[in-house]
Amino acid sequence: MKASLKLVKTADERQIAAFFQESVGEWHSERRYYTLPQGETKEMESIITIRFLEQGCEELEKLAQLHDLVDLQSLTCGAEVSWQSTDIIKVRRESQGLTLFGALGNILYRDRGFATSKPVTADYYLSNPKTLCLRTEYNNSVFEEEIKLIGSKYRTRQSIISRASEQLMIGQYLEKRI
Repeated sequence: MKASLKLVKTADERQIAAFFQESVGEWHSERRYYTLPQGETKEMESIITIRFLEQGCEELEKLAQLHDLVDLQSLTCGAEVSWQSTDIIKVRRESQGLTLFGALGNILYRDRGFATSKPVTADYYLSNPKTLCLRTEYNNSVFEEEIKLIGSKYRTRQSIISRASEQLMIGQYLEKRI
C-alpha cells in the first residue's frame, strides 16, 4: 500500500484562497492618493486583471524560489495581478506591470513591493471573509492596506504609507468589476 501525503490548509489559507477566487476577473479602478501633510492629490485610473493561482503552479514555484523557500510547493494558493494605470489629470499612461502573491500560513509572499522591485512579505488577516488586511514593511516604511469585497461587483481599497510613525500617503480606491 502506498502512503499519500495530504496537505492540510489552515483556516487562514482557506479564507485567503476564497478571497482570491472571488477577486478573479477584470476591474476598473479609480483611486486618489493624498500626500501628507501637504494634502496634494493625484487621481489615477487602472484596469486590473486578477488570476487565481493553484498550489504547485509554475508562478508560485518561481515565487517560492525568489523567497528561498525550501519546499517550492509550499505556497498554498496565490494571485497574479496585472495593471495598466493612467493619470487622470495629466491624461497619460503612468504605469503597467504584474505582481504575484502567494500564501503560506498568515504571510503573503510577493515578488515585488509597492515601492520596490525586490521580493517582500506581508502579514495578513481577514477581519471577515470579505475583508483582507495587509501589513508590509521594507525600506523603513510601513504599508497598511485593506481590501474589501462588496457584493460581487465592487471592491474598495485603502492604503496608508508611513515612515518613522508619520503617515506620508493615503490611497483610496473604488474598483468595479468589468
